[in-house]
Amino acid sequence: MHIYVNGRNIEITEAIKAYVKEKFGKVANHYDQIQGIDVVLSVIKNPAASGKHVAEVSCKMNTGVVRCEEAADSMYESIDLLADKLDRQVKKFKDKSLGSDKSSIRTDAGEEEPAEVVEE
Repeated sequence: MHIYVNGRNIEITEAIKAYVKEKFGKVANHYDQIQGIDVVLSVIKNPAASGKHVAEVSCKMNTGVVRCEEAADSMYESIDLLADKLDRQVKKFKDKSLGSDKSSIRTDAGEEEPAEVVEE
């Protein structure tokens, strides 16, 4: 699994790159189907804009892609918010992909029993 870090209107330092890899490396531990994470960090140069530091992520998995974006007043804050958001979305994606079959009930022995139907 690779983590790619790119920048728009900002020079990506080794400290920022290491911080991003540390934060998003934790997300990769939750789901083993992640193939790569692309992070784009950008700075809005308009003085009237709030939340000038924007972080975007695209997480590529075997069965789909999860994308999210966060903006904050500092780059490290936006990276923190984005890592938390991506973590929640990857867990949700994992739960959906591993979904349970509601038409049958599994016993402890692993045998399937049909769900009971009550007719009136």
